[in-house]
Amino acid sequence: MLWLWVELCGVKQEGVAAAQYLVGGHMSEVIQAVFFGICVLTDLSSLLTKGNDSQEQERQMKKLIALRDWVMAVLAFPVGVFVVTMFWSIYIYDRELVYPKLLDNFIPAWLNHGMHTTVLPFVLIEMRTTHHQYPSRSCGLAAVCTFAVGYILWVCWIHHVTGVWVYPLLEHLSPGVKVVFFAAVTVVINIFYLVGEVLNNYIWDTQKCIEEGKEKPKLD
Repeated sequence: MLWLWVELCGVKQEGVAAAQYLVGGHMSEVIQAVFFGICVLTDLSSLLTKGNDSQEQERQMKKLIALRDWVMAVLAFPVGVFVVTMFWSIYIYDRELVYPKLLDNFIPAWLNHGMHTTVLPFVLIEMRTTHHQYPSRSCGLAAVCTFAVGYILWVCWIHHVTGVWVYPLLEHLSPGVKVVFFAAVTVVINIFYLVGEVLNNYIWDTQKCIEEGKEKPKLD
């Protein structure tokens, strides 16, 4: 654990806070890295097996595509959009609540934007260029809720072990308000899941209509 390593090295409290922030805040980056890694693997597998009539390879390819689509629908899009919108909304209001100025001494600006800005354009480009098959809405929402609850427990565990909240905003909330805040976060992530589903269907239904329109013969 990064925060433990910093403590063992005897770094001052600000350094510990920065390390804890990185540990808690890198979940989105891990998700995006895993997702785009799967995308690259899918594309390479498609190229390498092109023209191959092996049914086994076709089954494996379908599983890989299904995994890519599931990660996009349940994690990459809703979590990515949530991180960007939530982080910059709070940052504009009062950066000390989400990204204290002391972190500028440990985290360069380019890394901050890598964690909290570039996620959105990349995930939107992916959605526009590749059709993704969403799971059933009930299964998708259940998976999103499971992730949200798991991440909230992870944040609470870090606080239990270190005594410091990964996100300074939580230090200003009473226990009851924290519960309401965590519930609201879960709801918002679910809303972003639905937005992704609607956007994906809109893009590809429109694209299908355009392609079908081009294929129709012109009547004299």
